[in-house]
Amino acid sequence: MKKLLIIGQVWPEPTSSAAGIRMIQLIDCFTINNYKIYFASAATKSEFSYDLKSKNIEEVSIQLNDKSFDILIKELNPSIVIFDRFMTEEQYSWRVIENCPNALKILDTEDLHFLRNARQNASKKNIKFTDELLYSDLAKREISAILRCDLSLIISKKEMEILISKFNINENILYYLPFLEKKIKENDINNWKKFNDRKNLIFIGNFIHEPNYNCVLYLKTKIWPKLRKKLPNVEMHIYGAYATQKVLQLNNPKENFYIKERALDAKETMSNYKILLAPIQFGAGLKGKFIDAMLSGTPSVTTSLGSESMTENGEWNGFIADDDSTFIEKVILLYENEEIWQSSQKTGVDILNKNYNKELFESKFLTKVDSIKENLVEHRNSNFIGQILQYNINQSTKYMSLWIEEKNKTSFN
Repeated sequence: MKKLLIIGQVWPEPTSSAAGIRMIQLIDCFTINNYKIYFASAATKSEFSYDLKSKNIEEVSIQLNDKSFDILIKELNPSIVIFDRFMTEEQYSWRVIENCPNALKILDTEDLHFLRNARQNASKKNIKFTDELLYSDLAKREISAILRCDLSLIISKKEMEILISKFNINENILYYLPFLEKKIKENDINNWKKFNDRKNLIFIGNFIHEPNYNCVLYLKTKIWPKLRKKLPNVEMHIYGAYATQKVLQLNNPKENFYIKERALDAKETMSNYKILLAPIQFGAGLKGKFIDAMLSGTPSVTTSLGSESMTENGEWNGFIADDDSTFIEKVILLYENEEIWQSSQKTGVDILNKNYNKELFESKFLTKVDSIKENLVEHRNSNFIGQILQYNINQSTKYMSLWIEEKNKTSFN
């Protein structure tokens, strides 16, 4: 049986984040192609970590900077290794190369961290984002990881464009793979709650992710003071995993602004609300909250950045607005006009079925993987810069890791 080893930065939590959902979708994709899957991580599990054993995935606890990983990967001898985020590639790829040189190395970027970071820095400094901000030390690290791998999964078309046009990355080592969802069918639509059966507004997002906290803060301070005067009987409900005190202190029942607990089922929770509000100010990748909104028949109002790479011919599952007054105006229109609300809902169905239906992507992706495996030497030779980076940078990473390993031994003794 073909073996796949996934090295996770964290144990996947699909009820906490879109990244967790993405990982389970990848696992399902390889499972249907008869791979025996092992998931390894040095992170500590939480009560919300997904039960991978329920999918017959073997869970393996590993350690950073420890030769026990060498023993593990030699015994497993996987044909494919997936690094979950570029940090795991930095930490483990040299060990994979030394012990399983013929394993296909795939990097799942989740989103481009350097892009998100550059936009966040621009927002915090209150300066206009420009392409010059992309060329950071973080970009050097992340793109080095992309070049060292045989294939990198990119979730956003905008990110594909940036990597190819701004950084001249060879398209042969990049693969566009968005969220992989089930097609919305007529029966699903018929089971959705109708316009008059829903009320109030919702935001949902993991608060470990800084763009989500910033979005909620923006809602609370910029949007809600004006919007609640126009919709005085409407409540704003905020859901999210890992809410810290700075999030909880935004709770204000007198202003109809409520901080709720995490939503264990985002789509089920969202299906009770009329509109998802997300005035996103910075970020990258695709936003899982909008996928959940479309899957639950919930229109949304967001910014151009929030809807980046997710529209269908410029059409959106609701409205896109980049100034506060227009944003508020569109929320009111959508909340009060059933015809526009239903039309937005239908647009969401169209967007999801045309762009995120897993049937459009899974088999093509697996065919691509098989093709690279069959021509691995030729594929790697076409990315010689990657081989150079692998030789030089991994050597330095290797010896730093070995130094830490020896240091740890001394400390314990």
